[in-house]
Amino acid sequence: MPRIVYTRRYNIGFYGLERLHPFDSRKYGRAWKAIHRALGARAKELLLPVDRPTNREELLLVHSPDYLDQLCNPAIVARVLELPVVRRLPGWLVDRHVLLPMRWATRGTILAAEAALREGLAINLGGGFHHAKPGQGEGFCAYADAAIAIRSLRERNLLAKNDRVVHIDTDAHQGNGVCATFRTDIRVFLFDIFHASIYPAGDVAARQRIDCPIPISSRCTEAEYQSLLEQRLPGFLDSVGRSKVGLAIYNAGTDVFTGDPLGQLNLSAKAILKRDLYVVRELRRRGLPTVMVLSGGYTRQSYRLVADSVIALCREF
Repeated sequence: MPRIVYTRRYNIGFYGLERLHPFDSRKYGRAWKAIHRALGARAKELLLPVDRPTNREELLLVHSPDYLDQLCNPAIVARVLELPVVRRLPGWLVDRHVLLPMRWATRGTILAAEAALREGLAINLGGGFHHAKPGQGEGFCAYADAAIAIRSLRERNLLAKNDRVVHIDTDAHQGNGVCATFRTDIRVFLFDIFHASIYPAGDVAARQRIDCPIPISSRCTEAEYQSLLEQRLPGFLDSVGRSKVGLAIYNAGTDVFTGDPLGQLNLSAKAILKRDLYVVRELRRRGLPTVMVLSGGYTRQSYRLVADSVIALCREF
């Protein structure tokens, strides 16, 4: 059965300052409440609690010691979060109210990856920090949770040394941090459908690392979007070789939703649900252990879009 990984500690509350950023930092809790209302007691049966935040040893599987030390500096964190006001705050306060929730979510991705190996499908109601690089955070992403999860599994031999990993990214923004982290790792195969004209459009090296890049524009209709997925994803997965893939990570951003101020795309709620069901079905029908993470989404409806997909997946699988 699928597992839902969540703790209320994912939610970021920072004396109201979080409202200065378009990201809904409490969408994780809103999504869980909607899921619980829809699934009732079954939601609690599927829930996998998060035991603790990610520790430094786990973070060092990907990040440099210098970078982790720099996160004690509020000015550095302000750049990562794109919130200049943060630079004026005490470092301990920023860590407790912003970075600590992200470490809880990163630990959630590790647990979701473990659960996917056991159960086939696990959904982390957080994570998807796909802009974080080994030595730098950016784009509201401080920790490279997917990469940390992959390396944690490899360290403990839960993924064999030569097992391949596929990373499917449908967030509106290209996952440049994932590309940077796995620049020379030929065991990780990247599929990314993204708005080509928005951040991080200037990161040419990252784009060149994608095995199956699908750049789109604001003019892309939801029918064209779904068609591109259906034309390209099956061939990509089959080319990797299902017998050699040990894990699939699906970065399911909802910033493709119409009216999203940062994503600048035009998918309806129905189209996002169809997208998520299609991607997970393609992964699961090949028998690939699948982790789904939330990534971006900058409208007040984002939590509802997430909840609708999770509810449908839990009912189907």
